Amino acid sequence: MLKAADIMTKDVATIRSSATVAEAVRLMRARNWKALIVDRRHEQDAYGIISESDIVYKVIAYGKDPNRVRVYEVMTKPCIVVNPDLGLEYVARLFADHHIQRAPVIQNELLGIISLADILANSTFLEQPRTILLEQQLQDEIRKAREVCTQKGIRSEECAAAWDVIEELQAEIAHQRAETIDRTAFEEYCDEYPEAKEIYDCWCSG
Repeated sequence: MLKAADIMTKDVATIRSSATVAEAVRLMRARNWKALIVDRRHEQDAYGIISESDIVYKVIAYGKDPNRVRVYEVMTKPCIVVNPDLGLEYVARLFADHHIQRAPVIQNELLGIISLADILANSTFLEQPRTILLEQQLQDEIRKAREVCTQKGIRSEECAAAWDVIEELQAEIAHQRAETIDRTAFEEYCDEYPEAKEIYDCWCSG
């Protein structure tokens, strides 16, 4: 899985919180940046961020003079930060949970910035999303488990092991989707073959 460090934009600029919004706009225009990271005043301080939307929504929309408004008046601080080792799917989920479009990538120091555009440009979800691959694998394992249980017997260790693999796959899919499992594939199997519930007894006693 790609990580934040793999897709982040390293070309990132910082600006002082005391700078004017006009200075921020000039800096953004110079490099076609969508946001600037607001530098810390000291090592224990938090980073901030000022984006195009902050300027449009909080300055231009109210007819304020950008030469008189300071960055600290419209910035977001502290801002959500991303660990460079965070997987792409988890970065996307972080953005969704906090309704943000970009965030600085930080590990002890500012390393870069990551945005929705970076995620979309580098995501392979259109080709082979991980959850689809897992779903395909799950269906294959369910088919195999049913065959094993038919051949070896519902009470066999092979049958129990096969359903154990399925349980782990379902847990991973639920984790990827941030969902809870209502009914497992094994529970559905037990509806057809009630005697299979003895497998649970074997697991619990083992």
